[in-house]
Amino acid sequence: MPEENSKESSHQGQEQEFKENPRRKALKTGVAMGGLAATASMPFWSTLALGASEELVQFTDMPEGYTVPPVAPGGIHYLDTSKIDSFYTPNDDFYIIQHYNQPEVAESAYRLNVTGLVNTPLEFTLADLKRHQKFEIDAGFECGGNSPRLFQGLIGNARWGGVRLVDLLEEAGLQRDGVEVVFYGADKGMEKTRNDLDMEVEMAFGRSIHIDDALNPDIILAYEMNGEALPLFHGAPLRLVMPGWYGVANVKWLSQIHIQDSRYMGRFMGRDYVTLSKRNIGGEERWEERSVTRIQLKSSIIRVTKNGNDHNITGFVLNDGTPLRSVEVKIDNGPWQQAEIDPASKKYSWKLFNFNWQNASSGEHTIVSRVTDVTGQVQATQDQMPEKPTRWENYAQFPRTVMIG
Repeated sequence: MPEENSKESSHQGQEQEFKENPRRKALKTGVAMGGLAATASMPFWSTLALGASEELVQFTDMPEGYTVPPVAPGGIHYLDTSKIDSFYTPNDDFYIIQHYNQPEVAESAYRLNVTGLVNTPLEFTLADLKRHQKFEIDAGFECGGNSPRLFQGLIGNARWGGVRLVDLLEEAGLQRDGVEVVFYGADKGMEKTRNDLDMEVEMAFGRSIHIDDALNPDIILAYEMNGEALPLFHGAPLRLVMPGWYGVANVKWLSQIHIQDSRYMGRFMGRDYVTLSKRNIGGEERWEERSVTRIQLKSSIIRVTKNGNDHNITGFVLNDGTPLRSVEVKIDNGPWQQAEIDPASKKYSWKLFNFNWQNASSGEHTIVSRVTDVTGQVQATQDQMPEKPTRWENYAQFPRTVMIG
């Protein structure tokens, strides 16, 4: 698998230029953003495979004989997180959620259209897109509904390769009235209307982001996953990759990018994947609905291994890319203790951590992790979570139970 792109300092300078005045840059057409060719070497990742004398310790909060179903067309697939053994999730094991049908689009027939409030509407074949400067990024994400119910199995981490969204927007030339970028997939389904018409209409899967978010140079349209052609289950031939955002934002089977002057209110923005929670707004407790967007700060312990009298606790962190300050582990009612974060983790990848648990006593123990980022935000306990009847955005600390000896 290739390493992160070279000439990183050049990229950081370009990213800073966009942050300073992203709209002015995108209103121009044909602005070059080169210098992002990938190198071919492979980074060194700490191995997660079990050693010869190491064995898994079973969680007592998991049903005996717990297994996950195989990948199936139109189905849901999730990981057994206790068996994660590599930094990159294999393509066949990366989680899958599908909301409509699973279209099969031949590469020769594929077209991506850029429409709406642009100076020049564009149509691309896959070959056209591959002639653009290629960009690769490590990005992990989870389903907005991932939770302890599936032991955090709706998750994955991959290296994505493709063309940057901002490059295509610059090529099309954004008009000043454009405020929302809508991404439509080729997958479609029937939806009931929300009025008294009592009818169903066929709708394509769609999600949208504000134009300022769309100008993030880290967003790519991916045609590769872990160094291979994007698999059908994961949106072949092209999908959106929104680093730091929940999985629903990463539109698969991408067929159209449309710029408009109003908010998009399709099902998966305005009705589904919407969190209802109570918040303090200007001193008043109010119920608020928000579309599921950026990944909330979260850690979770996923496995415990035994090697002689020593035990090792492994887990992951996901968030929106904000740098981390620390990850800590607590055993029973003991103090919080520092865990080690894999130093090879990238900004948007999952961050794996390890804690060496020495001389663990026999019996059942409760273990839990928490993560803190550089802004001082600390992962909430379940009691600290906002009042929230909807099932989206489950980022609370997740205590696990394990039997030693």
